[in-house]
Amino acid sequence: MMHYKRLVWLILFLISNWVSGQKSERDLSSEQWQFSKLGENKWLSATIPGTVHTDLLKNNLIPDPFFGANEKKLQWIEEENWEYQTSFSITKNEIDNQNILLQFDGLDTDAIVYLNNSKILSANNMFRTWKIEVKKLLKVGKNVLRVEFFSSVKKAKEEAKKLSYVLPGDEKVFVRKAQYQFGWDWGPRFVTCGIWKKVSLQFSNSASISFVKYNQKLLTKELAELEFLVQINAGVEGKFKVNLNNDSQEVVLKKGFNTLKLNHSIQNPQLWWTNGLGEAHLYDFKISLSKSLTLIDSKSLKIGLRTIELVQEKDKIGTSFYFKLNGVPVFMKGANYIPTDSFLPKTKDTDCQKIVQNAVDANMNMLRVWGGGVYADDTFYDECDKNGILVWHDFMFACAMYPGGSSFLDNVKQEVIDNVSRLQNHPCIALWCGNNEIDEGWHNWGWQKQYNYSKKDSTEVWSNYKKLFHEVIPKTLDSLLPKTENRYWSSSPSIGWGRKESLLQGDSHYWGVWWGKEPFEVYKKKVGRFMSEYGFQGMPNVKTLQSVVNEDELNLHSESIKNHQKHPTGYEIINEYMQRDYVVPTKFEDYIFVSQLLQADGMKTAIEAHRRAKPNCMGTLYWQLNDCWPVTSWSSVDYYGRWKALHYQVKRSFENLLISFDDDKDNYLIYVINDDLKPINGVLDIVLYDFKGKVVWEATSTGLVYGNSSKVLFEIPKKEFDEFSLNDVVLNASITDEEKVAKSNFYFVKPKELNLSKPTIQITKIDETTIEITSDVLAKDVFLYADEDVFFSDNFFDVLPNQKVIIKLSKPIKTINAKSLFDTLKY
Repeated sequence: MMHYKRLVWLILFLISNWVSGQKSERDLSSEQWQFSKLGENKWLSATIPGTVHTDLLKNNLIPDPFFGANEKKLQWIEEENWEYQTSFSITKNEIDNQNILLQFDGLDTDAIVYLNNSKILSANNMFRTWKIEVKKLLKVGKNVLRVEFFSSVKKAKEEAKKLSYVLPGDEKVFVRKAQYQFGWDWGPRFVTCGIWKKVSLQFSNSASISFVKYNQKLLTKELAELEFLVQINAGVEGKFKVNLNNDSQEVVLKKGFNTLKLNHSIQNPQLWWTNGLGEAHLYDFKISLSKSLTLIDSKSLKIGLRTIELVQEKDKIGTSFYFKLNGVPVFMKGANYIPTDSFLPKTKDTDCQKIVQNAVDANMNMLRVWGGGVYADDTFYDECDKNGILVWHDFMFACAMYPGGSSFLDNVKQEVIDNVSRLQNHPCIALWCGNNEIDEGWHNWGWQKQYNYSKKDSTEVWSNYKKLFHEVIPKTLDSLLPKTENRYWSSSPSIGWGRKESLLQGDSHYWGVWWGKEPFEVYKKKVGRFMSEYGFQGMPNVKTLQSVVNEDELNLHSESIKNHQKHPTGYEIINEYMQRDYVVPTKFEDYIFVSQLLQADGMKTAIEAHRRAKPNCMGTLYWQLNDCWPVTSWSSVDYYGRWKALHYQVKRSFENLLISFDDDKDNYLIYVINDDLKPINGVLDIVLYDFKGKVVWEATSTGLVYGNSSKVLFEIPKKEFDEFSLNDVVLNASITDEEKVAKSNFYFVKPKELNLSKPTIQITKIDETTIEITSDVLAKDVFLYADEDVFFSDNFFDVLPNQKVIIKLSKPIKTINAKSLFDTLKY
């Protein structure tokens, strides 16, 4: 009996020890928060994480910011100061912890924090994590936490007045805040404030793990050697046990911060590969800290074993610019990623998952996180890790010049530390880039003349640029990253698109198409070493516009539709390009449809020109993947996740095995691009059809296309087709080998010059989620749609006579509609 009592006492003692010793967290976001205009004491319910705009909307104090032209009515919000508060209870057990930290994962932006009426923090950077020791200020029972937010717009304008010159970018450059919130040519102006990420209390006692990072010391086919750096903050000196997965060791910690080095080996390691080249294999690691059988703290991470190099070497053209993954040069296929919402806390984990899945489904292997937005949530990078999507990561600076005072630079330095420390263990991170288009802007956009700079002004502004992007950021990276992971590029692009050198070295943003109104065909000539930006606008699905515009305003001349186009001459440019290539429709829905076809055609021309130029060009990232609100923009997927024609075309043009057409003075050229690492030894079938399905010419060829290459596999003399009306025929090419099939169509004239006839499109149900599409004559650009939202595995595709196209649906639906380009013509 005595033995039983002792056993019970021991168990209770260990449980008590475990509870009191283990690090724990309490989420304060779920407490009952309130907000008010500062000083008015008119308190209303608030949601944390959140923004003042979304809280005003939930309390029915403002209309939907996205609807119609409401944006213009809501600009007063950015001029006001606001405050948030909550009360929470603390127990004696909680307050007995040795250390209690209050942690804000994100405060937007200029804020003062009070705990029980004591000022504990002044914050001025929405990208930083803020931690404050609060044990001495907490009390058992009720505690009050209050955050005052001050207008970032007003603060920024006050800072601007302190300079004797004006900086490009206006007031936004003076606050460390998402720059797109001040308005962009695809996004509205909503300068938000609020507690935009989680707020929590962190309880710890004898010790806690501050961070874990690792260094890949060796990676071969036979062996991987890893060194883990574990920082532990010990409240007391003593003996502890540290576990790395199943390996454990005793350590003696001094009071304060301790850095431990733990080594780990993996035999015959599995490598992490990008989407399309292999498995994105991840290894699970858990590091735990214990004392006297009591678990104190633990951290988990997933590691992908890979090597990445940014290769820049002199060659016969200029200087190369490509990424080598695990020793293999990889052509990067992807897009630019912007924030998912104008009101960032609305973004859920599922939204990040869908965005990355859209990239995966379109055969991408890289996304560029653009510098005018935000460092994304952890889920985004986790999904990129799992799916083999590399990330080109800008720091959050774009299209402007920034101040160079010591307080500003110190603030940025800590921002870099916070975010690189958070993200550096992700295998998806390929490159850190200082900024978006600032070097180009300074040298090419005429800022010196526009802002009437003196020689002294220009020297100071450029000197501040160099301090930030050539000194502070790279030196901070040097202090954080091992050499093998420290890949830094100071500005994207390195040279502006108007200069010849921009196509011979570095990365290129080519905007001669769209901004310069050059024809799409120019894309074939303007091919750089790595095309990191280029794009063309297309309108979103009509359902997307119906969600934010009244039915009687669904026309290009309404104020609401104009407000959902942020480029000053966007609709005029779309219309000008449309007139060049298409018959301009009169119906609004048809106009939307053709605008998407136009966008897809332009981007197909660019993407395939870049891929044909491999290995001279080794990357193509179009602008842009997604939207932050319902808008006509350059995106391929709209705000609600609906794929435009462009995204379907990207999926085709980014296939590892691609047939692409080009021509020179005398010949039509058929390229086969093979991004797989294995060669293709296939049969190429080339058939010229008239639009009724009759074969009027054909040829067959065999050839070897090496892995990771681009090759002209067949040439057709142009005179071969002199006898045919090129307005009435389509050239189809397909290649097959034992494992792969690729096919593509080529039209000799612009869509408006095609002699199309009305197709009879048949939709046959195969099963609940599978349909078959056929047509009696060529059906150009078949668009499938339904009253309810459903995803089609392919859309905006051509159907040749005697061809069967099989389409998968995301869910069963009753009625499917189809239209083609012919239906938009004025007959």
